[in-house]
Amino acid sequence: MGTRAAESVPGPGQDWDDLVRIWEETDAPEGCKVEIIEEIVTVSPPPSKDHSTTASLLQRPLYSVIPQDWGIYQRLGVALPGRGGIYIPDLVVLPRAAASGQGFHVPASEARLVVEITSRANADHDRVSKVNGYAEAGVELFLLLDPWHSGRPTATLYGEPEGGTYRVLETVEYGGKISLPEPFALDLDTGVFPVS
Repeated sequence: MGTRAAESVPGPGQDWDDLVRIWEETDAPEGCKVEIIEEIVTVSPPPSKDHSTTASLLQRPLYSVIPQDWGIYQRLGVALPGRGGIYIPDLVVLPRAAASGQGFHVPASEARLVVEITSRANADHDRVSKVNGYAEAGVELFLLLDPWHSGRPTATLYGEPEGGTYRVLETVEYGGKISLPEPFALDLDTGVFPVS
C-alpha cells in the first residue's frame, strides 16, 4: 500500500475547522499515518522496521541533550493552517507544555525540531511539500533523513526559516556526521542508520 489520497478536500481556502474534522474522522487501517498535505488527505502504510529503527536510534541521543521540560513525540500532528495541512512527522521535539491538553495536534510553530524519514511511498512529500510547509510555519530546524535519495542515502538539516524558505545548514551522506546547533549542540552519526 503506497501513499494515497483518501479524500480530496475541495478548493483552496477550505475552512480550517473542516480540514481538522476531516483529518480526525478519516478511518484508516491500524498503524497507518493520516496526514493532510496541501488540503488533500493522504494515508501512508505503517513504517518499515528500518524506518522505525532510524527513529529509535535518533531519539536516544536527542533525549540526552534536550531540556527536562521538552519531549520527543512520534505520531503527533503538527498543524500548518496556512498550508492547509496537518503533518505527522516521524519525530517532533517541543516543550511538553505545548503537547499537553486535549486534541491530536499542536501548532507547527511550537516545534523546535522536526524529523522526517523518507520511505518510497512518501519521499516526494517529505522532500518538497513538507520542506516548504515547515519553513512557512517557522519550524526552527527540520532534519530530513533520506535513505532513498538517488541511491546515496543523505541527511539534510534545514534551518533559519525566512519568507517561507529554509536555508540548507548541512547535508551529508549516511556515514558522515551532521551537527544540530543549539539548543541541541549534538553531532549525529548517520552511519548508524539502516539503509533499505
